[in-house]
Amino acid sequence: MRREHVLPAVDDTRALGAALAAVVQPGDLLVLTGPLGAGKTALTQGLGAALGVTEPVTSPTFVIARVHRGGRLPLVHVDAYRLGGVADVDDLDLDASTGDSVTVVEWGAGLVEQLADEHLEVRLDRRDDDVRTAVLVPRGTGWERRLDA
Repeated sequence: MRREHVLPAVDDTRALGAALAAVVQPGDLLVLTGPLGAGKTALTQGLGAALGVTEPVTSPTFVIARVHRGGRLPLVHVDAYRLGGVADVDDLDLDASTGDSVTVVEWGAGLVEQLADEHLEVRLDRRDDDVRTAVLVPRGTGWERRLDA
């Protein structure tokens, strides 16, 4: 899988999420970074749809975390934007579900990496021309192998 992506439309961002669904495994952690409007939720929507999640995947900004079941793997979708630190992450008890789920954390850099031995960082951005970009940064040999396959 390519490490750098140009995403001209929201459907391209969702397609990248769907491509990631083909390689995710139980226990995987994806940490999404980028400014508002960069496509973090759209990417998660594509991932969820490709996993077979039938309910809408929306931003968990106000509820902090949502669990979507019914797909190939449970999808835990977290928005860490309003969390004050690692202690707030611990209060969510995310490690109770990470072993059998795919956990996607928006705004989670520096807060959630301890939830898994390895993780995939997805750096999303929005250019001045409104085109989104994504860079996949594997953190661990397992993710390196899967992205290279």
